Amino acid sequence: MQYEFLKHFPRRMKNVGLYALLIQNSAQKTTWKQYGFLTLGEQLNLIFAVMLYVMEQSLKEEHCTMDDIGAYIDTVNTQHFGKDMAYDDCRQLGDFVVNVVLSNEGKAMYFDGFDFEQNAYQTLHISYVANRIIYIDQEFRRTSYYLTDDGYNLLLATLEIENNMKLTIHEMIFQMHLEKQSYDKAVDEIKNVFNLLRIQLQKIQEAMGKIRRNALNYSVKDYEEILVGNLDTISDTKQKFQNYREMVKSRARALEEENINVRRLSGKEEEKLGNLRVIETYLNRTIDEHQKILNSHFDLKALYTKELETLSQMSLIRRFPMRTELYDKILEDPKGLENLDYFLRPLFNQEIEKVYNLNKAFQLQRPVRRREEEDAAEELDFDEEEWIREQERLRKEKLKRYEVSLGRILGYAARTGEISLMEISALTQEKEEERREMIPNVEIFKEIMVELIRNQEIDIAALLRERSEFIQDRPEEFQLNEMLLRLVEEYPMFRHVSKVETYRIEDGSTVTFEGILNEAQERKTIRCSNVRIRVM
Repeated sequence: MQYEFLKHFPRRMKNVGLYALLIQNSAQKTTWKQYGFLTLGEQLNLIFAVMLYVMEQSLKEEHCTMDDIGAYIDTVNTQHFGKDMAYDDCRQLGDFVVNVVLSNEGKAMYFDGFDFEQNAYQTLHISYVANRIIYIDQEFRRTSYYLTDDGYNLLLATLEIENNMKLTIHEMIFQMHLEKQSYDKAVDEIKNVFNLLRIQLQKIQEAMGKIRRNALNYSVKDYEEILVGNLDTISDTKQKFQNYREMVKSRARALEEENINVRRLSGKEEEKLGNLRVIETYLNRTIDEHQKILNSHFDLKALYTKELETLSQMSLIRRFPMRTELYDKILEDPKGLENLDYFLRPLFNQEIEKVYNLNKAFQLQRPVRRREEEDAAEELDFDEEEWIREQERLRKEKLKRYEVSLGRILGYAARTGEISLMEISALTQEKEEERREMIPNVEIFKEIMVELIRNQEIDIAALLRERSEFIQDRPEEFQLNEMLLRLVEEYPMFRHVSKVETYRIEDGSTVTFEGILNEAQERKTIRCSNVRIRVM
């Protein structure tokens, strides 16, 4: 090729087409004038503002219905654009932006990019948004929108770097902000990292969908590109972000313990602690996304191999015309109808008739299946199963101690509406059994109090609504929110509880519990700040 810089020209034109079709769809519409958006600049600003909202909802894994988009445009218009629009107008404008401008009224969009290596135009498919059907409160059917791969690339196209370098660069910037303790900036970077991993996972899922529809339409070059992208993503990302998560956890734990035992955190330190919790959340989701990409990587390889093998087997199937090979031959010799069942039997998946073999009749027959079952049974390790059952029993017992301890604390608060830790200490001074149930050991009591103080205000109704919207596995370890829901649902004395508040009493007082066992069965003294627990 004479001009090397013209290589990969269609890929460049794909990025150009993302803007060109968007401008074309917007500039040709007169609907904008009804809402006061007269210039192309105003129109594009609103379009990209809506796309950013859809992307943010996707990152938070929340629904993005047309009602949500309409409310968002209404808020942005009131605070910034200042157009004369009511809420209904904002919702109609959102429907116009998503379904007409971005979706081209449901018609596929294409852009021609010239391939100088093939000396021909290449048709490039472009799609900005897609939708899925969701059910709100398991009753109301709604359409939720999300960005496609092209939509993400359009928003991230201003980063003049290669795709395989984006993740590395954002990870380096995130590490730099983390080391400088610029946690607010680190939050933005970890969101970008998670965004890139989500894009890679979406590419794999779309590729698997194309392969399932027709493997011949998915080229080997596309397959190679996505495999290389997967390997670049999963090379050493997981271990790095696990280390980052441990660092963030330790820093957040240090701030929490300082807030509980030493002094109250300042406003700036509270903001840092909040950012650390957000970073930890996104690090957990990033590691989960990495694991999904790893699993999908092998699923993609297995699926592509299976589909190609199936296509190759189809080429071995012998085909023949029914009229010349069957009908004409029977018309020539009607006696062939007597053996027609041999021809039709495979069509109905019937077994071929068995022939009695005298040689097999006189051989010693051994119970093969039974011997295989006995061999398989001998390979089982019953000690291992017993160990697993024992670990499960210990885990359930530990969770039960958490439940009893938290139930005691809530019970004291529910009697009068609120109670302090010092008052609880005085109430249980002469009641050894109740104190032992409330403080089964140092570690359990400390973890419960830290979680209560960290959450400060817990809305039971909000927890129930969140649990109804998301399907989650039952936690294997102590989680305060799940334990509170279990107490409210299973114990009648807590059915009236709608909110739990916990805050420190700023009078410098401390509460001491002496002679408390820890997990090593050693007697310890617990000294902590006095807190007040309020139940409503």
